[in-house]
Amino acid sequence: MASVETKSSQGKQAPGLRRVLKARHLTMIAVGGSIGTGLFVASGATIAKAGPGGALLSYALIGLMVYFLMTSLGELAAYMPVSGSFSTYGAKYVEPGFGFALGWNYWYNWAVTVAVDLVAAQLVMQYWFPEPPFGLPTWIWSALFLSIIFLLNYISVKGFGEAEFWFALIKVVTVIIFIGLGILMIFGIMKGGPESGWHNWTIGDAPFSGGFSAMIGVAMIVGFSFQGTELIGIAAGESADPGKNIPRAVRQVFWRILLFYIFAILIVSVLIPYTDPSLLRNDETDISVSPFTLVFQHAGLLSAAAIMNAVILTSVLSAGNSGMYASTRMLYALAAEGKAPKIFAKLSSGGVPRNALIATTVVAGLCFLTSMFGNQQVYLWLLNTSGMTGFIAWLGIAISHYRFRRGYIAQGRSLSDLPYRSGFFPLGPIFAFVLCLIITLGQNYQAFLEDNIDWAGVAATYIGIPLFLAIWFGYKIAKRTKFVKYKEMDFPGDQITKE
Repeated sequence: MASVETKSSQGKQAPGLRRVLKARHLTMIAVGGSIGTGLFVASGATIAKAGPGGALLSYALIGLMVYFLMTSLGELAAYMPVSGSFSTYGAKYVEPGFGFALGWNYWYNWAVTVAVDLVAAQLVMQYWFPEPPFGLPTWIWSALFLSIIFLLNYISVKGFGEAEFWFALIKVVTVIIFIGLGILMIFGIMKGGPESGWHNWTIGDAPFSGGFSAMIGVAMIVGFSFQGTELIGIAAGESADPGKNIPRAVRQVFWRILLFYIFAILIVSVLIPYTDPSLLRNDETDISVSPFTLVFQHAGLLSAAAIMNAVILTSVLSAGNSGMYASTRMLYALAAEGKAPKIFAKLSSGGVPRNALIATTVVAGLCFLTSMFGNQQVYLWLLNTSGMTGFIAWLGIAISHYRFRRGYIAQGRSLSDLPYRSGFFPLGPIFAFVLCLIITLGQNYQAFLEDNIDWAGVAATYIGIPLFLAIWFGYKIAKRTKFVKYKEMDFPGDQITKE
């Protein structure tokens, strides 16, 4: 298990991660990991594809699933706050190979995601600084932002936490202002768009449009939008007073994110018809078609595009910052548990796993170079593989929590001893597992209905699943591991939470 900060009998501090992240840091880390271009730009596409009612229903349903996952992760992380998080839980309460595969897939997921954010950053910067001969080469921006993200994570975990707090705060303030202006426009206090009004819920096939396939398609977009909430589990290993702060962050984060998304979708659907061509353009590089930009412009804010471009740049930096942190801590935890080279378990005097950070930065940089100079198909495969990994991590959380609770009870332990207890067991993890599995397997189900199946497209979509299974069973065969029996499960959390 990954080490945490402890005190020896002589009063000296043992080397380990520093528990310096406060409740406000944990809250904003999860908020920052979830609110990004998925809300600011791509949210319009969900309304256009499924109609206003379909989009709201999808957000509510996926939001409920995420809430169950967060309560499951909250129970595990409050009891055993380690940076390995669900990788450690999967190894202890499911099967060692399962935890091994979860950890390596999650590290890979965020390392590639940082590379994706670097590409997005240079696209955003082109709004102000066009390509030569009128501006700087685009790769310079990616190199600059990678350096900034690296330094924020290199100095100290407190520096990372503070940076992420302010990054996320900018996004939260933007969403609150958007919701406030939207409400004023809906009730006629401020000028609205030329076609705004509640009648937008009755035009065409509204409130639902596109049928079941549209709902599945929207569910995938929504699911990806919510990914990042699980970062609380990774940050648990460096949280001050995890037994108190993690449950508080779990409750606050979910409701804030859900309300932000639900209110934002509702306001966009009332002020902009779901048939508006702008909403159909799901291009995250075109800030002018962001539903946020359109609503701000209707309110008379002519500089809305420039404002939203700045906010989206902040979102990209925030996502890259969080991704670098998450992947670094996961690699550190794997090394501390003997599942990665020991060099990555070495910590600086400030408790930062800098070797793991350097390795992650190199991988992110190489993936970024692949997108620039290499085979674009390879880059797309990397991107699709990392996207699937987020859902696999969620499945891992649901399975780990279910078996954790069963084993805890099987050994005669009292639920009242848990620092935080999910009130929805066993319904919560079962519901989350089933729905997440449906979304994962249904990502590209339309391809199988075609006369001529695009097997290359199918492989690019689902490559993450066989990769995960290969890592899992490869480790299982090599180490001859077995599923952990309930009576044989180890529950060291009593000692950790009391330190």
